Amino acid sequence: MRNPRRGAAGRTRRKIILAATAGALAVGAAAVVVPSAFAEDDPVGTALGEAAEILPVDDSVLGLIDVGEVEELAESLTYADAGSALEIAGPDAGYVKVHFERLLLNAGDHVTVSSPDGTESYTYEESTVDQWATSITGDTAIVELHRGEGSPESSALGVLIDKAAYGFAADVVEGLVEEKTDQARPEESICAEDEKKSSACYRSSYPEVVEHAEPVARLLIDGTVLCTAFRVGEENRLLTNHHCLTESWEAAQTEVWFGYDCVACGSERTNVPVKVSGSQVLATSKPLDYTLFTVEDFSRIERFGYLELADRPAKRGEAIYIPQHPSGRPTEIAMESSVDGGNCVVKNAVYDGYVTGSDVSYYCDTEFGSSGSPVLSRDTHEVLALHHFGGCPNSGVNAGLIKAEIGHLL
Repeated sequence: MRNPRRGAAGRTRRKIILAATAGALAVGAAAVVVPSAFAEDDPVGTALGEAAEILPVDDSVLGLIDVGEVEELAESLTYADAGSALEIAGPDAGYVKVHFERLLLNAGDHVTVSSPDGTESYTYEESTVDQWATSITGDTAIVELHRGEGSPESSALGVLIDKAAYGFAADVVEGLVEEKTDQARPEESICAEDEKKSSACYRSSYPEVVEHAEPVARLLIDGTVLCTAFRVGEENRLLTNHHCLTESWEAAQTEVWFGYDCVACGSERTNVPVKVSGSQVLATSKPLDYTLFTVEDFSRIERFGYLELADRPAKRGEAIYIPQHPSGRPTEIAMESSVDGGNCVVKNAVYDGYVTGSDVSYYCDTEFGSSGSPVLSRDTHEVLALHHFGGCPNSGVNAGLIKAEIGHLL
């Protein structure tokens, strides 16, 4: 079995340093608006004339974890080569994701990256540099150059592969999650016992809950890092955490998976996900820990629907649920909580996050990889919060504060 290294070569974990705050602070039913533009070194005042308290945040509470390793390669398929296909394999890998250092094609030609049996295949028709191909589930990817008749026999044309990301097997990922949870803090994000269930387990009993889990997507960032995101509003808009990705170049290196669910309750077999690439970051905030971004090929994922941000404060005791991709697994829903006497509910409607009073807290179970999940009302199915911290209680940023900043973009 491949031995996971603690961090891929050349990758440096982003550190989140909170220097200033922006947004709106909700107290009860009143919203206190803070200018969204802020100076890095100056505290931001509220409309009440008070300085918003800047809180230190331990990086260990952030739900990021590497679930693969990147290896350097020197493989190529050129127009001068006799062969037209390459096999990129990593023994026991959960997925293979190749990286094009350069893709230079003659007009009308293309490259495919496929699984050995052809059930999963992605086509690249445009010349590009520094681009990750979409991941292939399993331990082998086949890269094939498709040339038209009369193409020039040139070593300058073709594809150059300089690295590949190999995903760890599921049991290895679970072990890493347990290890990081133990190291991160004395209280885990799974509160008491893990009561999350596969979304398939609620299809008959709670069809509306499952329907509102469909807009929730799995993120694979830069080949090895997991988060969650969700469609927000009718347009091409997705929301995740700032600590997951912040810039358009990162979004472009991110896979967004929709429809990644188990086919039945208790089954390990999954539906084939629809995978698209991130595109452009439209807005981002450290204090409110959100990033709003778009995807390529939006038409392919429109059918999964969308969620809406609440513009009202959450209420203490309000029943909630969290659709998520913990540890990158197929969609799971946290809706039950023995800590709360049965159902997941809002513990504190006003709770400290990066900023005093910016969060909503709860004992719904989450894990590393769940960052960026929506916290939804059981009654209205509105997004009440954007999950970002563990700790029991776990917490998410009040959706009303986020909507105050990005509502005009939705």
